[in-house]
Amino acid sequence: MTIANPPSPQFSPAPSSPQSAMRLRELIFGAACAAAVRAAASLEVADALGEEPMTVEDLAKAVHAEPGPLRRLLRTLTCYGVFTDAGEDRYAHTDMSWQLRKESPNSLHYIALWCTEPWTWQLWPHLDEAVRTGRNIFPDVYGKEFFTYLHEDATASAEVFDKAMTHSSRQSAADLVGFLNLEGITSVVDIGGGQGHVLASLLEKHPEIHGTLIDLPQVIARADPRLHEAGTLSPRARLIATDCRTEVPVQADLYIIKNILEWDTDSTRRTLRNVVEAAPPGARVVVVENLVDDTPSMRFTTAMDLLLLLNVGGAKHSRASLQTLLTEAGLRVDEVRPVNPYLHAFECVVPG
Repeated sequence: MTIANPPSPQFSPAPSSPQSAMRLRELIFGAACAAAVRAAASLEVADALGEEPMTVEDLAKAVHAEPGPLRRLLRTLTCYGVFTDAGEDRYAHTDMSWQLRKESPNSLHYIALWCTEPWTWQLWPHLDEAVRTGRNIFPDVYGKEFFTYLHEDATASAEVFDKAMTHSSRQSAADLVGFLNLEGITSVVDIGGGQGHVLASLLEKHPEIHGTLIDLPQVIARADPRLHEAGTLSPRARLIATDCRTEVPVQADLYIIKNILEWDTDSTRRTLRNVVEAAPPGARVVVVENLVDDTPSMRFTTAMDLLLLLNVGGAKHSRASLQTLLTEAGLRVDEVRPVNPYLHAFECVVPG
């Protein structure tokens, strides 16, 4: 006997407000906003625009663009606070547009390019598949793992990535160095510290300490020149080329783990276990991460979390999830404090 499908439940949705409908439409067209920011960064509009307002005609000549389409681009960006309409077909800088300049102290120029690279536009439509399966879908789309693809097939994008990470690391390094209290500390290890901006800044500020940078061989080769042999900090710096998921072969008073616990859970657990096994009792471990909760930058960090899901199958942490992993590894979490609006530091100790 054939059983008919049950009738769909009847409901009467509340009427939508004009404001909510407008906001949802804006979100639906969010890709246009990201593309507009990318176009402005690619054309270097912010670099061409000086301290005084400029006409669209003059800006178009400076960036080698057509005035009409450039005017439309600027009009779109002013809706989001990137540039401002100064009247008489002139545009001027805002706080946000200044940060699109390549040489701005807080430049987001390369971050704007990195997060909108060509490969990203091919990935986002597969987000539903990643959510359904929970697995890394990058190889399905591009035929190889993310970093392999980046360095073999998208070398220009890899260069943008390096510049974006360098700018971002320098900015966050300054905040972290100002945040850390190194009283009683004589030795520091920066695990997965990239080019070593945090370590170099710490050694510059604290001439009494010695430091070690641990990262993969190809990353160590590009480390801050101050840390390399004959560099100004080399007498107090040590560079170790290894994978922290395999080993952490050094003892120290303080271990810093910043923005690297974004892999799969097993890799994160192995890294933390290696730190605990290497560290002497009483050593401090400071883990610095972007959180997807309890932060004023949730829109940014949750978006990063989704991009990590797509490109490497990784994830950002909540306060609770990271605290659980740290405790499971054998660390005592004493305090969690914001470093800046984007980063939180988990102050931990290796028990006796």
